[in-house]
Amino acid sequence: MYARVSSKEQEKEGFSIPAQLKLLSEYASCNGIRVAEEFVDIETAKRSGRTNFDKMIAYLRRHSTVQTLLVEKTDRLYRNLKDWVTIDDLNVEIHFVKEGTVLSTESRSSEKFMHGIKVLMAKNYIDNLSEETRKGMLEKAEQGIWPSCAPLGYDNVEGPSGKRIIEIDPIAGPLIVKLFEWYATGRYSLREIGLKAREDGLAFRRSGQPVTNSTVHKILRNRIYTGEFDWKGKRYVGSHEPLITTELWARVQGVLDARFTSKLRGSSAHDFAFTGLVTCGHCGCAMVGEVKKQKYVYYHCTGFKGNCNEPYTREEVLEQQFAAFLRQLRFDDEVFEWVST
Repeated sequence: MYARVSSKEQEKEGFSIPAQLKLLSEYASCNGIRVAEEFVDIETAKRSGRTNFDKMIAYLRRHSTVQTLLVEKTDRLYRNLKDWVTIDDLNVEIHFVKEGTVLSTESRSSEKFMHGIKVLMAKNYIDNLSEETRKGMLEKAEQGIWPSCAPLGYDNVEGPSGKRIIEIDPIAGPLIVKLFEWYATGRYSLREIGLKAREDGLAFRRSGQPVTNSTVHKILRNRIYTGEFDWKGKRYVGSHEPLITTELWARVQGVLDARFTSKLRGSSAHDFAFTGLVTCGHCGCAMVGEVKKQKYVYYHCTGFKGNCNEPYTREEVLEQQFAAFLRQLRFDDEVFEWVST
């Protein structure tokens, strides 16, 4: 026997696991079918890969004497066409109890055809549900509401309008602020920041495991902590309370970009004069040097934040602009005295 519900459907009468198992057990008893094993999935899955569905498939392959599968109805068994093909390859007799249908290798072509239509209808239902979910998430983003699971430092809660919103996690939120403040100083590496975060107790919400260094890096790159967020290639002003200022976030990006380009400098045979000193005026990413035709030096954007249309810049142009900037500087006697000491 196989039963499945999604988390929302559990609350609906007739969709619960006990209701399905009761129906299947009574059917088996009335038809003289001995139940060898029960498999239950409580989850949603557009793709195949449900935990107990896979276990059931493995069980049927190992036990060739088990030739009957009981299930409530078509959409309880299949979520996509791959599931249909997988079950069909087993050559078992499937009883769709609520639909009053039995499908086997001996079924008429018309019965198989109608069953195929039901499978496609179940697939279409899932596709429509996914499409409506995507539309709903986009609508939330346009309203300034983060449409997915809350990032570390925030919690998902129900807002005044009944929609799920995010609010600051009173425990993790302040730790996220510390991450940005520590890294903005430029005195710590990502590894050191990760260690400090773990010492302060920053951990994943569900597992409770300490955060990894790669997670710390993703946090430092995430704009959502400023009150803005990117969704499907577009930037939105969020309605949630920011944890940090845009200025602090920008300083952290500067440190990250500078360290990225310093690695490039260390791995290059050419020592580019302005590497780590200039950033792209279009997107704010670091600019790195490159030798063209073995003699000309050009600088271009690293494009870390995505494709950037900023053109290449000759090193001579940067030298002229840098020299012009230096000529504007004026130092008084107090500054000279400070430098000399």
